Amino acid sequence: MRRTKIVDLLQSKEFGKQIIVKGWVRTKRGNKQVNFIALNDGSCIHNIQIVVDVPDFDENLLKRITTGASVSINGELIESQGSGQSVEIKAKTIEVLGECDPEKYPLQPKKHSLEFLREIAHLRFRTNTFSSITRIRHAMIFAVHKFFTEKGFYNIHTPIITASDAEGAGEMFQVTTLNMDSVPRTEEGKIDFSEDFFGRSTNLTVSGQLEGELAAMAMAEIYTFGPTFRAENSNTSRHLSEFWMIEPEMAFYDLDDNMDLAEEFLKFLIQYALDNCMDDLLFLSKRLQEEEKNKKADERSMELIEKLRFVMENDFVRLTYSEAIDILKNSKPNKKGKFNYPITGFGSDLQSEHERYLVEKHFKKPVILTDYPKEIKAFYMKLNEDGNTVRAMDVLFPQIGEIIGGSQREESYEKLTGRMQEMDIPEKDMWWYLDTRRYGSVPHSGFGLGFERLMLFVTGMSNIRDVIPFPRAPKTAEF
Repeated sequence: MRRTKIVDLLQSKEFGKQIIVKGWVRTKRGNKQVNFIALNDGSCIHNIQIVVDVPDFDENLLKRITTGASVSINGELIESQGSGQSVEIKAKTIEVLGECDPEKYPLQPKKHSLEFLREIAHLRFRTNTFSSITRIRHAMIFAVHKFFTEKGFYNIHTPIITASDAEGAGEMFQVTTLNMDSVPRTEEGKIDFSEDFFGRSTNLTVSGQLEGELAAMAMAEIYTFGPTFRAENSNTSRHLSEFWMIEPEMAFYDLDDNMDLAEEFLKFLIQYALDNCMDDLLFLSKRLQEEEKNKKADERSMELIEKLRFVMENDFVRLTYSEAIDILKNSKPNKKGKFNYPITGFGSDLQSEHERYLVEKHFKKPVILTDYPKEIKAFYMKLNEDGNTVRAMDVLFPQIGEIIGGSQREESYEKLTGRMQEMDIPEKDMWWYLDTRRYGSVPHSGFGLGFERLMLFVTGMSNIRDVIPFPRAPKTAEF
């Protein structure tokens, strides 16, 4: 007889059926006559109750069944006599697959802080919170591929090791096989990368965009979904050193097409979560409400399901950066000095507090900002006719700020090389990228969605280290 998953058993009405269920013990309670085991196998948020008639089992066997132990139960599916679920299992035979020392097991049946669980990330999957996040993360991964596949996009694997810095920020992890105890040097005393594995200086990628553009110049519509790395020394709840990015690139798309796709994409993902992850979302919503119950009403987060539906039920407001600056400059928080970063005028780099004000207070809708000053954006963004702004776009969400950043890309060889010269980006290192502007260039656009940013929004978690299985951050590379 094969194992049946708990998610299927909880929906079954085949009372009297003989089944095998396997999983990990969450709790065990009872008396000398009957024990009740709460069993979970990861297939859903819910446990199934195992009813054990104590006199029918060896006493030593039952003592080995503790919180954290893994067991295999052969029994009969029966109608539940208690509240909370419609079915339970009357055990006939029990096999302990793996014992768990109750004195040493870190996950006792009580509430644990998220900080503590990060220290035991190898075990936190066994908690309701992180099993829910893991299931939602899987659903979102599937939904990403489903969306783009149904729209005729092609998935492209772009390099993890690269010699280019797509963002031009220089915050990259170096990749080398050189002996750090005896680094080869040139006559000028600099590191001789010609003796390194790739014969040149290489790094972990910060983005797959530039290579994605190359593919889009032949395949028209592509997307990447891969790991990216930033050596930014930021120990905040919003930063990771290793995270996953989704980056579509589309030939023949202008900025309006790009915005349309971004809005459609985000709504598809959120609707997929609502349709397929409701039990986990409800659990996380209750968890968030419990966590914030002592906060003042105006400091509490929007209820999770309400927040997701807020995105689904509203068209995204679209306005230019200049219009947003005017709104922010004249806002009460700015005039009363309540912004940590005051808005002085055109050229101000918008912070999360400004983005959230626009979404949550002013428009009360998701917002897409366009046409940013060229000085605060990347070299590859298309210049507007005014020569001062670029065809950039940022999608802003409640409680999170920017969730997508993108632009129409500069298709003009002359304008692109001009911007590269302004920003001191060597053309000789980017010859392959410039070739796409020499040979059959077309208008094209793209954007990037940080997958963990999406996960923060969908799960309602407050720290990005809690929505990725094994977080990498400054001084943090355990597990």
